[in-house]
Amino acid sequence: MKRENYNRRQVMGTLLGATTATLMTPAFAQEAGPSGEIEIVDTHTHFYDPTRPEGVPWPQPGTSLYRKVMPSDWKALANPLGIHKTVVVEASKRVEDNQWILELAEREKCIVGFVGNLDPGTPEFGDQLKRFAANPVFRGIRVGGSRLIKGVEEPEFLAGIKRLVDRDLSLDVNGGPDLLMAVDKLAVKVPELRIVVDHVGGAGDAANPSSAWKEGIKASARHPKVWCKVSGLVEGASGGKGSAPKDAGYYAPVLDMVWHAFGEDRLVFGSNWPVSDRGAPFHVVVELVRQYIEGKGKTAARKYFSDNGKAVYKWIDRS
Repeated sequence: MKRENYNRRQVMGTLLGATTATLMTPAFAQEAGPSGEIEIVDTHTHFYDPTRPEGVPWPQPGTSLYRKVMPSDWKALANPLGIHKTVVVEASKRVEDNQWILELAEREKCIVGFVGNLDPGTPEFGDQLKRFAANPVFRGIRVGGSRLIKGVEEPEFLAGIKRLVDRDLSLDVNGGPDLLMAVDKLAVKVPELRIVVDHVGGAGDAANPSSAWKEGIKASARHPKVWCKVSGLVEGASGGKGSAPKDAGYYAPVLDMVWHAFGEDRLVFGSNWPVSDRGAPFHVVVELVRQYIEGKGKTAARKYFSDNGKAVYKWIDRS
């Protein structure tokens, strides 16, 4: 796409988004009926405050991410693009940081769901899950790749994971290509569990995904209750320098792969903001996937930007 066309569409999207909670493009408008509106829910944001007395374990001091990041900061970027709802994903391993987000959500109705951070393999997990799941904003937990790879072979971990199923909660997983084979194993052992593979399974630079990643995507996608979150694209492409390519075609090797593997019903939009700032500005993150998904039609776009996130997280509309 030529730069001038990109700028024209971005301005159009910004102007339209300032007055509606939607994303509309010329292609969408032809199919979307009188309003041409498609809602966007950002299913992957992080909020934290290093100025709290106890500080934060992540991000580290001295990095560009080490600053107070609150819903108001996200809304300043997202609302002009017509994005008004988000699912927060907790990166901190401190148990009480889950409570901090839930208290934040009491004040911030834009938070429609929260993915906490708890270890399913600990003796305390059952009580912790009972405590936090009492709040309907709490929609599941996330575990890292190394923990999942080890835990999928541990009876205690699997017993904890089954508690998620009992409470109709989901599991996010985060890591590199080796994570995907563990997802395949977990989906076999606990087929009722809804699993979300974050950041396209750690594909890295989207222009040249590894064969291990491709095989892992195929293996995890064969399970009907595994979703793929299309996030982390620009971070992998820029190497943290904030200058990722702005043409969706650059990311086609990864986008095409996950589209064909998961289909239109199991791909989910997430920005990964503010971590995404290390790859590109927020509006570019949205525009890149919009460029790609608009070619799939209005139905696919509606599922990708909203319906699929609702299906996997079962978040509650609090507006």
